[in-house]
Amino acid sequence: MNNDHNISDEELKKSEDILKEIESYYKKRIVGQNNLGRALLISLMANGHILLESVPGLAKTTSAKVLTEAVAGRFSRIQCTPDLLPSDIVGTQVFNYAENAFKTKIGPIYANFVLLDEINRSSAKTQSATLEAMQERQITIDNKVYPMPEVFIVIATQNPIEQEGTYLLAEAQLDRFLMKEKLDYPTPEEEVEILERIENKVFDDDSPILNLDSVVFLQKLSEKVYVDKSIKDYIARIIAATRKPKDFIKPELAEYISLGSSTRGAISFMQCSKALALMKGRGHVIPEDISDLRYSILRHRISLNFSAVADGVTVEQIIDALFGAVATP
Repeated sequence: MNNDHNISDEELKKSEDILKEIESYYKKRIVGQNNLGRALLISLMANGHILLESVPGLAKTTSAKVLTEAVAGRFSRIQCTPDLLPSDIVGTQVFNYAENAFKTKIGPIYANFVLLDEINRSSAKTQSATLEAMQERQITIDNKVYPMPEVFIVIATQNPIEQEGTYLLAEAQLDRFLMKEKLDYPTPEEEVEILERIENKVFDDDSPILNLDSVVFLQKLSEKVYVDKSIKDYIARIIAATRKPKDFIKPELAEYISLGSSTRGAISFMQCSKALALMKGRGHVIPEDISDLRYSILRHRISLNFSAVADGVTVEQIIDALFGAVATP
């Protein structure tokens, strides 16, 4: 049965109206950073987590807050440091002297949108505790399980410049992020526009335009978007190419890859392409959706060796070569 018929014109129209409102709210407050806006919206619809890489001051925190404000969600920001403990994030038991009893204090991870600022500055133990909450969508304090909110998205950032005193995320932990987005500096024209908006106090108005029910509607509708078997085969062949690159691309390029994508990469392609199709007003996924998402899905799932770094070869170049070698349906 073709799942495309499960999405009515009314549902598509409603999703289009919701998305337009969110995009309008975002663009009124954030100048440029269109890739970031798209990535945040896709992660919102797919209910997945996102990793952002950039130098400080490029509106990562502001963008996350703006998205939260738009849908009247609960926002939490955690500044990661080497001395941060798992209990500082997840929560712990606190003794209440007035009642002579322990009480559970749930940590800041319990929110709709959680910004983990410079996640690579927290210790491996703290990273593991955080990523467990992300994966299992629950936290455990004193053997009691607390399910996370229905809408739960972690937006983690890392600074690629300052590596001193940092703990690099392991490949298995990186893989738990639905997408990874790289941000660049604004243009001089965009920078002027940012100054104008600050002067005009654009950011002072944080009134929500929607609620979390609208987000849940988008998430459930996104799940119903139709993905043809030929598209699934296309995704599977792309993932296979990352694992056995010598069968698809030139040997000199293939030698730069030390590790390919896991099955989570294929799942992420499917989930994110459904969200992207809905953003484009369609109830079905097309090959262009997969191609549009290639960097966001694969850049943190393909590991390059030291030779690639020495020769100045980027993961994006490898991804382009892989996509060029796999036939489009």
